[in-house]
Amino acid sequence: MHISVIARVLGIFLMLFSLTMLPPILVSIWFHDDALQAFISALGLTFGLGFLCWLPVRHVHHDLRTRDGFVITVLFWIVLALSGSFPFMLSENPGLSFTDAFFESLSGWTTTGATIMTGLDELPKSILWYRQQLQWLGGMGIIVLAVAVLPMLGIGGMQLFRAETPGPLKDSKLTPRITETAKALWYIYLSLTIACALGYWLAGMTPFDAIGHSFATVAIGGFSTHDASMGYFNSATIEMIAVFFMLISSLNFALHFYAWRYHSLIHFLRDSELKFFFAVMAGGIGLTIPALWLTNTYELPEAIRYGIFETVSVATTTGFATADFSVWPIFLPVLLFMMAFIGGCAGSTGGGMKVIRVLLIFKQGNREINRLIHPNAVIPVKIGRQPVPERVLEAVWGFFALYVMTYMVMMLLLLATGLDHVTAFSAVGACLNNLGPGLGEVATHYGDISDAAKWICALTMLLGRLEIFTLLVLISPAFWRG
Repeated sequence: MHISVIARVLGIFLMLFSLTMLPPILVSIWFHDDALQAFISALGLTFGLGFLCWLPVRHVHHDLRTRDGFVITVLFWIVLALSGSFPFMLSENPGLSFTDAFFESLSGWTTTGATIMTGLDELPKSILWYRQQLQWLGGMGIIVLAVAVLPMLGIGGMQLFRAETPGPLKDSKLTPRITETAKALWYIYLSLTIACALGYWLAGMTPFDAIGHSFATVAIGGFSTHDASMGYFNSATIEMIAVFFMLISSLNFALHFYAWRYHSLIHFLRDSELKFFFAVMAGGIGLTIPALWLTNTYELPEAIRYGIFETVSVATTTGFATADFSVWPIFLPVLLFMMAFIGGCAGSTGGGMKVIRVLLIFKQGNREINRLIHPNAVIPVKIGRQPVPERVLEAVWGFFALYVMTYMVMMLLLLATGLDHVTAFSAVGACLNNLGPGLGEVATHYGDISDAAKWICALTMLLGRLEIFTLLVLISPAFWRG
């Protein structure tokens, strides 16, 4: 393992990240708020730490190996979450503790959207902008952006890309060169953000709110600039714009890339994961709307409006709110929460286990039933018309087993901190699936749970963002022996 190369890369990351303090500084100057000094100090501190990491090893040049990629990926999220917490601590408002600031920063980076902050409407505009910006940067994984820069610095990036890319199909590339892949994904990501912001603005949001909410929408993050979230605007038009972009951003970005490059939508129509994703969404909406109407929770027009928005928001792991789904009647809170376990498609900004994994688990379960009926039959598992390699199926089942065990351990740890069963169960699910809002004490925010519980939730967010394997591989003895 090349410790010097890892230190050099992390130093470059920190120096680059320090530049992201410039937009909040400009916002602070524009709105004349009192957080200006906090962001200036955070910029200097972050750049200085990065410079100190980079300076001693600036002349070291080695190619990254696979193990280096895993280490950098994990350290990247931890170090950037730590440096991202500086403005929250240094600003008098909100003036968070270290635990709360790290929790909020990591929640933004991982696009979880779990917040400990209340009174958002009274916060400085620059702090609100910064929260939204964190989610936008984390939405596609800032490592993909860095991969486009690393080759110019003499550092190969494929190991980082494979370690960061979500979903079971990690080796697929859109273009022959990883730099071109990263740039293509970010062009699409930026274009969707601009389109979403324009839609919000034309629908009645202020430019500040439109840009901020577009950051969180395309990133599938869920942070808002208001305590009431999307409910603050009380606009069906805004909500439907959000639904459209939440769904678009939950699809595999490779499909967006192919549509852009070949000027064709045929890839969308042929994609099995997309079809299954929309079938799940349609099924959830089809259950939610009648349940809200028949239980007299809302009149039919409101049941349609709130049912569609909340189902899409929770199931895509975004976490925006126009109503408190946790108090909805009968099975609805659990139904919506369970849909978040599926999450978005592989290669999207969504969380959860990913639609393709759930589809493969379903198909393999069906194959095992058929094998009981026809013991000697050779029954391949197919996605579309293509058989899925057994190695991929083994990886999916391995992920699912590890996911369940991780869930159990984290829930037991949260129960040990004194949380009730509903809160502990939902907090782990909300953090592991990068959803944000849960049930019980964490239905609206996480500010009332203990510091120990917040650190457990933070670890769970990181496990979910890195899809468990990337983080747990570092504690494997075989990793360090190799």
